[in-house]
Amino acid sequence: MNSNIEYKSVLAPFIKEFIALKETIGINTRGNKWILLEIDRFILANNIMEPIITRELIGQWRKTRENDSDGTLQGKYSVWSQLSRFMCRHGYECYVPKQPRYRRSIRPGYAPYIFTRQQMAAILDRSAELKLDKRGNSYVMFCVPAILRLLYSTGLRISEALSIRNSDVRMDKGYIDIRKTKNGCERIVPVNKELESVLQQYLFYRDKMPIKNTFKPDNLFFIRPDGTHCTYQAIYRWFRRIFQQCGIAYSGNRQGPRIHDIRHTMAVHALEQMTRKGIDLYASMPIIATCLGHKTISATEQYVRLTYEMYPELAEQCSAITAFVYPRL
Repeated sequence: MNSNIEYKSVLAPFIKEFIALKETIGINTRGNKWILLEIDRFILANNIMEPIITRELIGQWRKTRENDSDGTLQGKYSVWSQLSRFMCRHGYECYVPKQPRYRRSIRPGYAPYIFTRQQMAAILDRSAELKLDKRGNSYVMFCVPAILRLLYSTGLRISEALSIRNSDVRMDKGYIDIRKTKNGCERIVPVNKELESVLQQYLFYRDKMPIKNTFKPDNLFFIRPDGTHCTYQAIYRWFRRIFQQCGIAYSGNRQGPRIHDIRHTMAVHALEQMTRKGIDLYASMPIIATCLGHKTISATEQYVRLTYEMYPELAEQCSAITAFVYPRL
């Protein structure tokens, strides 16, 4: 369990057992732990001393979550329900709340930013020219060139890349194990020769730093020069500085470009490349879905539309059986 998370309420014993059970059967509990911490603090703040979940308790908690979105509330209600059922199985009569209905939808007017190949080449070239403007050993800039190339080559989420351990990187076998994923499903991603060269160069300089045990199997692969872990915020600050130096405008207001857009860009560029090589769309989509860690092909379908919008000439190369997936604009 994360060392920063400590449960102290009357429900703490049940919460700990509940988490341990999930982890025993291989379920990713990272998100649940933080929701359970919120519940634990709510119980403490309201001086609740009886280990039972009631309808009134849920209603009281709900009044404190006025600023939560519908999607966030659905996830929290799910955790409440699971915890209640767990306690019921242990002989405590608890109220099991129903999850509110919520249908996930794309924000109106939102579209991911897809970098052109020229823009990505400029970003990668510029990242290789980064220099510190003052001395300091906490700068994450040291990792940025390798991380950006890893994201573009594999389509990893930034959280997945930053959670890679030394033992996960199997360059002798040509792949990386991705264990901490968004949906809890582990997967492997291939490492081509160009990416291998970049990662080997990063390791060469990383292991020269006067830090103990940088190469231990359980240690993080990407670290700062002071040995601490890299954060998303630090990587993003450098990424934003880089793409703006390349003449790419920042739209602001969460419109990007975001570092997650490198993942979208990789998928579109890969589909475009495979289509130009004559690979049928239905053959290429499962490959992209597997690489991205999608559970279903439907999660990958958006990239078909994005690819067609960027490269409309590809429609002529598609067979009649797959032509219907391209909407007429």
